[in-house]
Amino acid sequence: MIEFLTPVSKKVLAHREILPPGTLGKQITAHSKTGELPNLKAVKFAILGIKENRADENFIGGKISFDPYRKALYSLYPGNWNYNIIDLGDIERGETAEDTRFAAKEVIAALLQKNIVPLVLGGSQDLAFAQYRAYDGLEGMVNVVNVDNRFDLGNAELPISNKSYVGKMVVEQPYNLFNYSVLGYQSFFNAPQEIALMDKLFFDAYRLGEVCTDITVVEPIMRDADMVTLDVSAIKSAELSYKNNDSPNGFDGREICAISRYAGISNKVKSFGVYELSDSIESKSGAMLVAQIFWYFIEGYNFRVEDDDFDNENLFTTYKVPIEDEVLEFKKSNKTERWWIVLPFLSNVNNKLKRRTLLPCTYGEYLGACNQEIPERWLKARHKNEV
Repeated sequence: MIEFLTPVSKKVLAHREILPPGTLGKQITAHSKTGELPNLKAVKFAILGIKENRADENFIGGKISFDPYRKALYSLYPGNWNYNIIDLGDIERGETAEDTRFAAKEVIAALLQKNIVPLVLGGSQDLAFAQYRAYDGLEGMVNVVNVDNRFDLGNAELPISNKSYVGKMVVEQPYNLFNYSVLGYQSFFNAPQEIALMDKLFFDAYRLGEVCTDITVVEPIMRDADMVTLDVSAIKSAELSYKNNDSPNGFDGREICAISRYAGISNKVKSFGVYELSDSIESKSGAMLVAQIFWYFIEGYNFRVEDDDFDNENLFTTYKVPIEDEVLEFKKSNKTERWWIVLPFLSNVNNKLKRRTLLPCTYGEYLGACNQEIPERWLKARHKNEV
């Protein structure tokens, strides 16, 4: 792993020296010397920059610096956390963008094997494909959640780009992608055929207005996620002063931090990446917002509560709801009050899906079922099993 990494810049290290005691910068262990990686023992989070943006469809040259985001993050005070955080520095551009993605995959995979959560500062979002491929060595299928105003499916037959990497996840072996969910998409940024393809693949898509109206719809989606990616273009441009984002609509600072916190609370999320930082965000407040997104993810992680053993029926309350020719079975945890819906059609599948027999849901979906409304995500899971 060390051969792919360059140390944190001297500017950031110098900035850290003048920070007040107790700030994150004083507590984060930084990779500061070439060829000397700090001890990873007992580390829970690893900050990783990936300086690659050549697969950006609008790439016109220019390099990336993550210094503003690091300085902003280092200046924050931690919550009541008991975690060790390391800053591994950056993965520089390889000879080709594919070389950089390979290096990113290797580093992220090594961290996942050590049960360390990568916090990725990324250039163009095709790097999310490397984040996804890092799970190849882990058991089970992968659920990907992308906070984005676009689906990024693209044409899988064309070279990978920051707008087409999801298509590669679908068609390239090994086939590990079980579900792909997009939070905050805006219809006018997505071709009708891509919207139709999302439906055909039984993937989950939540419009910006739907999420903003009730931010809690994010919780069950994140609860079932293995990795989360965030395109900063999903944030309204006024919040970031980001010159490549010309959309006045998107999540505001409070909403995006709440979404990040939900991602942290999820017991399954093992990696978190913020992408499309290809050009410097022009305001200090924009860099600070990105830093706070990471802060809230760590804060959410601190409040993780493990669910009880699902095999012990005494720890759950079961509700059976007849709908048409079906009987939907819901389970509510007596400890956390979280809700799940049983997927009986997956229980006997002899493949990687075998463990996915419970689908996180909301109390609202249970109430809807009582009113004879079959939850859409339950239907999609069933259709995927029948394909």
